[in-house]
Amino acid sequence: MGLQLAVRDDGFDLLIGGRTVLRHRPEYPAISVASGDPWVTMVRGNFRLSDTPVAARPPSVCEVVGEGAAVLSSADGAAKVALSLAPDAARLTVTALSGHDRITVDVLLAPDDVLWGGGEQMSYLALNGRTFPIWTSEPGVGREPGTPLTDQASADGSFAGGDYWTTNYPEPTVLCSGGWALSLANAEYVELDAREPGRLRVHVWSGAVTIDLFEGAPADLTRQLGARFGPRQALPEWALGGAIVGLKQGEASFERLEALIEAGAAISGLWCEDWVGIRETSFGRRLFWDWQWNADRYPDLPARIAALKARGIRFLGYVNPYLAVDGPLYPEAAAKGFFARCLDSDEPYAVDFGEFHAGVVDFTNPDAAAWFAEEVIGKRMLDFGLDGWMADFGEYLPTDLRLYSGDPMQEHNRWPVRWAEVNARAVASRGRTGDVLWFMRAGHTGVQAHCPLLWAGDQSVDFSRHDGIGTVITAALSSGLVGNAFSHSDVGGYTSLFGNVRTEELILRWYELGAFSPVMRTHEGNRPDDNLQIDSNAELIDGFVRWSKVHARLAPYVRHLVAEAQATGLPAQRALFLHYPEDRETFTIQDQFLYGADLMVAPVIEAGAVTRTVYLPQGDWRHVWSGVDFAAGWHDVPAPIGEPPVFYRRTSSFAPLFAELAR
Repeated sequence: MGLQLAVRDDGFDLLIGGRTVLRHRPEYPAISVASGDPWVTMVRGNFRLSDTPVAARPPSVCEVVGEGAAVLSSADGAAKVALSLAPDAARLTVTALSGHDRITVDVLLAPDDVLWGGGEQMSYLALNGRTFPIWTSEPGVGREPGTPLTDQASADGSFAGGDYWTTNYPEPTVLCSGGWALSLANAEYVELDAREPGRLRVHVWSGAVTIDLFEGAPADLTRQLGARFGPRQALPEWALGGAIVGLKQGEASFERLEALIEAGAAISGLWCEDWVGIRETSFGRRLFWDWQWNADRYPDLPARIAALKARGIRFLGYVNPYLAVDGPLYPEAAAKGFFARCLDSDEPYAVDFGEFHAGVVDFTNPDAAAWFAEEVIGKRMLDFGLDGWMADFGEYLPTDLRLYSGDPMQEHNRWPVRWAEVNARAVASRGRTGDVLWFMRAGHTGVQAHCPLLWAGDQSVDFSRHDGIGTVITAALSSGLVGNAFSHSDVGGYTSLFGNVRTEELILRWYELGAFSPVMRTHEGNRPDDNLQIDSNAELIDGFVRWSKVHARLAPYVRHLVAEAQATGLPAQRALFLHYPEDRETFTIQDQFLYGADLMVAPVIEAGAVTRTVYLPQGDWRHVWSGVDFAAGWHDVPAPIGEPPVFYRRTSSFAPLFAELAR
């Protein structure tokens, strides 16, 4: 890689492949430092953070202290910063030598540069013109202040409505259309500020910043980032052969499953998150957070699991890294000292999850992490017969508690990664990596090496711009750029509040989207009784049968994408510019995606729409449902329910398979 640090008396230039990305001069410093005074508050996983930094005078004197190393100093000597470039790696380290705990790095942009990244973003694929705080949290309901849904969610002072930047999975990684990428090794709070043209401001709540730099076209950058974060796991073969049905009606779930099978649906799994029992709250039907079989709700479950597996259908459950204070596992963990503790006592810290409290299993304690992996996931889930689960939460770690090791301000963003490690460890201990399907919503740098599958979190059951069906496309594309090969969503959405309920149209459109995801999985949502379900009427059943079969029919192609992801790091669902980096039309398209290189999918994400505008890059494209060929460019395409715009390359080796989808 062509990384060069050119030092001058009054500053320095950092170049990648001959292009300047950092330019430090007294009149426009690239590096500045400050001392901060942070304020953090959390209400049920929703965070607000603020700071009152006191900035030091920018360092203006630059002194070479070794090869690839320099020290910047302010004229008054109050600010001193060390720069060092790793000799055999594209890594820049910036360290405040003057005791400051805030560092800002201003990255130089060309006028036409487009930025992507930031982890799993829901609202915007391109980062330009906005700022993105990197802090894992609940994403919020509605995610658009000023709208009724968001404002109602935040009315109780919980700021639960969220905003465009709130996400379960933020990450301080940015790709640039100009041919470079950067990724911070820091887990502390970061802001990626791209509001000002010509500059990306990276603000870090730390006295030391480590930046890895990469050079290449977008697809090359994605491959390099994938290699940095670790090899991708394969999806289980069994998960590709049909849909996973999410039901939470206790024993009645099995009867409903059989009815769907009799109707002709292609089903690979039954997901019953309520296998641990139910806790009814004002939010809706939640779960009893004690991670073991509830025999009252699911009598004879081991036998039922075995019978399903004999028919090729796997059983999946649910788990998260907290234990309800009124559950039987809580006193066991408390007696062992496995919970995070209060600041002013040795009592376990209890998190308010809305009408119940739970302890935080302290994964900075190696013994606690090992206990959860073996005793909870290993014995009570894997050995019991589960072949997968939703590994929920991971974003709730408060900052006002005491951990076995480490500062919670630094550990907060690391928490999803620790949670992923616990799950991966349990699966590996049974020799079942690649056979068990578990999925997460929370994340940060490093989760890629452990978690085989993301899901896009708790979308509202609607078509809303910032929290509805369309956000799962943006989530898949943005997370795919930073090393996450596989993503999917709750078919039908999840969050139903304030009278917002599913429509038949929404579920049918979500079927169409889910069929072109690596895993197709339905969810009953937080208020099942208030909402339509996939088996509520004949039309919804027929739609589910049809699209579950489409998903199953695509299995040979998905196997190809899984192998490709393992070999190259490229995600299954791809932003168009990964294959068309010279086509600027593709740079901001976030409502359609390439499924691999050979399928173009443009889901319908607007209520009442029967056509939609689709962009086709260079190539020979054939419309799946009509067989009509389309040239490159923008097209208004008919899109009645049951025929979302989907195109394939006529020259693809999978063309015969794609042509069968219309039959």
